[in-house]
Amino acid sequence: MDTTPAFREELYPPIEPFRSGRLVLDDIHTMYWEQSGNPHGVPVVFLHGGPGAGSAPNHRRFFDPAHYNIVIFDQRGAGRSTPLGELRENTTPLLIADIETLRQHLGIARWLVFGGSWGSTLALAYGEAHPQHCIGFVLRGIFLCRKSEIDWFLYGLQNIFPEAWQAFTRMIPETERGDLLTAYHQRLIDPDPAVHMPAARAWSSYEGSCSTLLPSPDTVAYFASDVVALGLARMEAHYFKHDIFLPVNSLLDNVPRIRDKPAVIIQGRYDAVCPAVSAHDLHCAWPEAEYIVVPAAGHAAWEPGICAELVRATERFKSLSAN
Repeated sequence: MDTTPAFREELYPPIEPFRSGRLVLDDIHTMYWEQSGNPHGVPVVFLHGGPGAGSAPNHRRFFDPAHYNIVIFDQRGAGRSTPLGELRENTTPLLIADIETLRQHLGIARWLVFGGSWGSTLALAYGEAHPQHCIGFVLRGIFLCRKSEIDWFLYGLQNIFPEAWQAFTRMIPETERGDLLTAYHQRLIDPDPAVHMPAARAWSSYEGSCSTLLPSPDTVAYFASDVVALGLARMEAHYFKHDIFLPVNSLLDNVPRIRDKPAVIIQGRYDAVCPAVSAHDLHCAWPEAEYIVVPAAGHAAWEPGICAELVRATERFKSLSAN
């Protein structure tokens, strides 16, 4: 990989897809997908966070549209994929299979894999299952879904964001707060919107409130919107409850399968949602990967320092070929 510094820091201008569609995955789920940029360019697949957060138009802007064939999709139960918030037939192995189904549907042999937060989790899981179809990785805000990370999200964050945590726990009776995951999971899977939507907004708003270095009302408002809140909260509780449907520590244990691929790990020093210890542990398992710690940044991809490093990474990765 060419390591010549690239100085572009700003996002590319907004663009529209040149192609989009809906791909039937099974009897329950249908995936929304889109392509933008250069139809003949180097393919890159964007894996959104959450799980369940869905993609957004601005996600196209991390990539030079003259160079990249930008593939974006919404994972099962998220965003524009249907049904929204559906937990049946929704596991990490199925999400991995969906990525392969989409790759084959689009006729792509290999692609650059780009993911942040849960997107980094899924990128690792996909890459370790199908390394032959990956030309490299851009990973941000690493989440390995270990028990320590889940416990930190549910309880540890109160040490940094006590007000947000208090609001998060307020709707749960004190007698249930010893197991917040179960308490929220029960409410989020309740079929009554009067039960699951307040729980979804509380969970998602909590995450949004803790995702930036400085307070960002726009971020919190985005997380609290109905589509994002329901997909994100219900899916996160579902995946956390089932340890992301993968063996314990499998993401780190299987890093040797992708160690020969060029990769960059970008981490906010003050990322409270996905603390830097996970990125550090990943880099220890994958010392060949370039590791960038952004000094003045939290979790969100839109933090100025993180956003700049993500764009720089896609610029440097222009030297890679999909052939």
